[in-house]
Parts: sequence; structure tokens; C-alpha cells
Amino acid sequence: MAAVLVVEDEPGVADAVAWALRRDGLAVTVCATLAAARAAGTAFDLAVLDLGLPDGSGLDLLRAWRGGASCCQLPVIVLSARDGEVDRVLGLELGADDYLVKPFSPRELAARVRAVLRRARPVPAPAPADGLVIDSEARRAIWRGRALDLTRYEFRLLACLAERPGRVFSRAELLDLVWEDPGARFDRTVDTHIKTLRAKLRAIEPARDPLTTLRGEGYAWRDGDG
Repeated sequence: MAAVLVVEDEPGVADAVAWALRRDGLAVTVCATLAAARAAGTAFDLAVLDLGLPDGSGLDLLRAWRGGASCCQLPVIVLSARDGEVDRVLGLELGADDYLVKPFSPRELAARVRAVLRRARPVPAPAPADGLVIDSEARRAIWRGRALDLTRYEFRLLACLAERPGRVFSRAELLDLVWEDPGARFDRTVDTHIKTLRAKLRAIEPARDPLTTLRGEGYAWRDGDG
């Protein structure tokens, strides 16, 4: 699961961006100031960067990321109300990968994020035929050489867990990462989907259960030989 840093001080805009990206299955961290963004670091797959921030210009942060000996190649999409040609050209020349002007369509932003991530991330080598293969673009999962018939949220849940094998996700984390509808966010929602997902995996290989339940902690993908 790709992780996105959103640097935006307007709560309404930040919420709209976070909602659109989480709906696409991305993990989102929101910072409202340059100081908070600097503290968050660059261990992300992409950043959505506003220019007009309370403690300075987002361009200063972009310059810092792109300059110096430890040049950071974090992909950046600038999201700004500044729609002048000079602003767009300056942002792109400083190293932004894309520039989107406010007001914007959350759907368009999500599409641009997907496009930049595709360009920035290398194509992964295929997994072994007897393991788990996840194609996020086609929303397809293959387990032990056989296609899984998954619902939308079963697929997102499987992708979230399997992309970080061994990492334990609490129910609250899974609700935040997988479900965008606040009305559907109940602990039992996760349990129910884990149950149906586990049944579909076992239907292909009854002797193996890579979905590990850790009582009081959450769930993890632990396929020892996958």
C-alpha cells in the first residue's frame, strides 16, 4: 500500500484529499504546516503539497527536498490556488511532478496520484505461481495459481495486509485504510470481512491460513513459504 503525505492547512481541502486517496486504498498522513511536514520526513511514496501554508511557502519545502547533497526524489504533486503560468512553471522547474489548481476535483487528483505513482514506482517482479499475486490496477488477486473472487473491500483488505507481510494491523487501522464510508466503520465489519476472505483462501488451499489473528492486537498476513 502506497503512503502519501498531504501538506495542506485548509481542513476542508485536507479532508477532501485524504478521503479521495484513502478511497483508492492509499495510506494518508496530513500535515498543516511546513514544520510538521519536515518533522514527518520523506519516507512516503508521494507528497501532495500546498504552496500557501501558515509558516511559509510550500516551494521552500520543495526546494529543500530537491536540493543539497541528499537530493530527495519523493514524487510531488503541487495543489495550489495559484493558477498563474509563472507559478506553474516555477513549481515544475523546482521539481514537482504535477501541478493541480484549486478548486479541484478529488477524483482528478486521485487519478493524477495514481499516474505519478505508476511512473515513479518500478514494475514489481511477478510473485511465484504458488504464492499470492495482487494486481491493484485490475483489482485481481491470484492465490496458489487460482483467481480469487473478491468483493471490493475484501480485495482492499487483502492488499493492505499482504503488501506488508508480518505487520500487525489493528481493527482501527484497517477501518481507516480500507473503508472510506464512516457509516460502515465498525469493528465487526473487519472481523466479518476477514472471515469471508479466510474462507475463500481456504477453499483453494484448506491446509494453509496466512491470515493470522492476534487476539487483542489485530490481523497480519503471515504466509511462511509464499
